[in-house]
Amino acid sequence: MVRTLSLAQARRVAIAAQGLDRREPETVSMRDITATIKQIGLLQIDSVNVLARAHLLPLFARLGPYDTALLDRATGRAPRRILETWAHEATYVPASTFPLLTWKRRRWPGMNPAALEAEHPDLFALIRQIVTDHGPLTSREITERIDPRYTQRDNSRWGWAWSPAKVALEILFDAGELTPARRSGQFERVYDLTERVLPPTVRTQGPVSKDDSLVELVRIASRAHGIGTIRCFADYFRLDQRDARRAVEQLESAGDLLPVSVTGWERPTWLHAKARVPRQTSARALLAPFDPLVFERRRLLELFGMHYRLGIYTPAHKRTHGYYVLPFLLGEHLVARLDLKHDRHRGALVVRTAFAETPGPNEEALATWPERSMILQELASELAVMAHWLGAERVTVDPQAHGDLVAELASQVSR
Repeated sequence: MVRTLSLAQARRVAIAAQGLDRREPETVSMRDITATIKQIGLLQIDSVNVLARAHLLPLFARLGPYDTALLDRATGRAPRRILETWAHEATYVPASTFPLLTWKRRRWPGMNPAALEAEHPDLFALIRQIVTDHGPLTSREITERIDPRYTQRDNSRWGWAWSPAKVALEILFDAGELTPARRSGQFERVYDLTERVLPPTVRTQGPVSKDDSLVELVRIASRAHGIGTIRCFADYFRLDQRDARRAVEQLESAGDLLPVSVTGWERPTWLHAKARVPRQTSARALLAPFDPLVFERRRLLELFGMHYRLGIYTPAHKRTHGYYVLPFLLGEHLVARLDLKHDRHRGALVVRTAFAETPGPNEEALATWPERSMILQELASELAVMAHWLGAERVTVDPQAHGDLVAELASQVSR
């Protein structure tokens, strides 16, 4: 008989699977960093730095204030525990996951290895040799060593009008021949030969077939979700849903995934066999736009009732909640959302918008929804913790800020 879970149970499963309900350690260690990344499976990388780098924020949400140098060590010093590759998007993954993604390639227009090789027959070999002899190197340092005819941007080409050298470099990164040894102070990838980047335990492993990789990737995704659908599991590593379905069938046969029913959901759903179903949760976190809990927008809407879009990719006049908007998780609900900015010049964490969410007509949600006064108190406290972690001296509400929580939050943070 298929087990039925309430929507509240499904929410709590998802929060627990993401490690958002556990007690923060008094002092965050390297073990805490690597264990958290292993639990959630990946950290998406993004260059937007209006608040903090995207990959830093999910760890703060789960661990509280931590020394970001720990993550730099994990990703940039041998033996590397965390490696950069193409997974959900540009992503950090545990070193053990890296071999599972070697078959996976981006399919962007213009990234055609055969066509580029035909047009510039010696370019791939030249880049490989430069990195072999002089790496690790940034893209800029590589192109400085290449004939200028390979480095001219072609505005008729595609996308960001990359030069042939840049396209070749991205293809070699996609193919797993080159891998970032670290990120520079300017957040540029610093490329090296993959065999020089991989830790010995990974380098000596044999190749993993695509079919076996798919099963393991869905296993990781389903563990990180706790509960979800084919679409949820596929989106985590940007897998084809047909491939994900076959992997789910294998994991279900093995007893790793259990078919369940969630009240109000019409799609087939699975629960990870080791997922916890907490009776309650005391989670409190500001979730970055690239946090794994908010990756899949349909799931977010169905679980938490939040219709969420990335403001950074929306024209300013069409934004409803701001530019860099973080949902605020309190207990088992997303109770507010805020547009935040770290004003480094003024030494302030600036609130640019603040909106309260509503529980909607669901009586189950109404029964556990926090009081508005509690939301404001907990939100102000979390903002103060974040400000301290960022090195900001204070939290301030922008005089031009808008949203129905702005006035009350301004009063709360000024106390």
